[in-house]
Amino acid sequence: MKEHYYFIGIGGIGMSGIARLLLKSGFRVSGSDLKDNQVIGELRRLGARIFIGHDRQNIGGQDVVVYSSAIREDNPEIQQAKALGITLIKRAEALALLMRQKKAITIAGSHGKTTTTSLISCMLLEAGLSPTVAIGGILNNINTNACLGRGEFFVAEADESDGSFLSYTPQYSVITNIDHEHLDYYHNFDDELNAFKIFIERTQKDGCVFACSDDSGLLSLMKGYEGRHLFFGLNNPADIYAKNISFTGLSSDFDCYFKNKFVCRFHLPLGGKHNVSNSLAVIGLGLELGIDLKHILNSLKRYKGAGRRLQTKFKNNKYLVIDDYGHHPSEIKATLLAVADLKAKRRIVVFQPHRYSRTQLLLDEFARSFDQADYLIITDIYAASEPPIEGVNAQGLLNKIMEYAPDKKVVYLAKENIASHILSIIREGDLVITLGAGDIVKVSDELAKELK
Repeated sequence: MKEHYYFIGIGGIGMSGIARLLLKSGFRVSGSDLKDNQVIGELRRLGARIFIGHDRQNIGGQDVVVYSSAIREDNPEIQQAKALGITLIKRAEALALLMRQKKAITIAGSHGKTTTTSLISCMLLEAGLSPTVAIGGILNNINTNACLGRGEFFVAEADESDGSFLSYTPQYSVITNIDHEHLDYYHNFDDELNAFKIFIERTQKDGCVFACSDDSGLLSLMKGYEGRHLFFGLNNPADIYAKNISFTGLSSDFDCYFKNKFVCRFHLPLGGKHNVSNSLAVIGLGLELGIDLKHILNSLKRYKGAGRRLQTKFKNNKYLVIDDYGHHPSEIKATLLAVADLKAKRRIVVFQPHRYSRTQLLLDEFARSFDQADYLIITDIYAASEPPIEGVNAQGLLNKIMEYAPDKKVVYLAKENIASHILSIIREGDLVITLGAGDIVKVSDELAKELK
């Protein structure tokens, strides 16, 4: 590997994790981002040199420039790296370089990647296997998104959004599901399915693929796959499955079976059937690796969650505020079904759409995602570096929701007005949940501060 890596967009959750691992491995790291944040402060303390703002003068003397799919080709730092002949690689390629000396465990899928990666990381840590970890969120058990381990395993979240997850050749692959997502890149669902098919084939033949049998698209891709594989799931026949599932608040208990034999009853401090499914993949991997059952059991029981995944921001005997990263119709439905078990008197849902292209492509699906919301607030679309698309906006989504559910209480509010509005209407027994992959978390933080 080269000596000096420069990251364009170093403050992002995925980029910062790789930068952290390189710093811990003794490499020189520098980078830039549009604004300062807590993650950047931590990287500076580890020795990174970071510029605020993208400027071609920042480039010169580096061996490799790393960029994410959020960075456009006309970025001045990309242009300067090209002019100077500096090697340019995508985020996933940098991660693949780090994986080379380890047995890679990659977690892919449209939904549930971060939670599943976090649970697997916790299991290997609990078992004393000292894994290297790169997660697309903050794992609360270790208070970071990446750690450098001494052991043989490298656990990494494999982001399919720009196809770069095909850089990996993992020993073990977990695929949670495949949904109509990132179609701005893939153009159609068949292209997306084909990318996942290639990803499956890139898993080393002496390893194992763990695939969800409840996903019809994934099930069809696995037909004819000759490498070792195990199915996990809740509905269709699977090698590893759950029975007697019960939910209490935001936690689950279930009996796990492997090859039709009872394994154990597990406790998971996460609600929702989708999280039980995710945990089955983790248990299956643990059994495949020969990890002691008590470590698998304890790792699930002791899991403290990942940042922005059904994260409780405030709780007292009157109100509950939860924040979640859900930004796709399937994720919204699953999250709202999970919080339904909390038996709140009223569910106040705040949704910030993420990307104009996603909102346009999935408008009808979004409109049908909020059945479990008693009071719905829609705010402006978070662009995520995309240019606006004419006619695609929050009001258009609101109109579509009203068309589908004319009796639903739904309002539009600018983001800066949401917290004060909720404080004016909140009643004892209410649950407030903020949803979205942008910066809507600031609303939940403001609410928590005011309610305290």
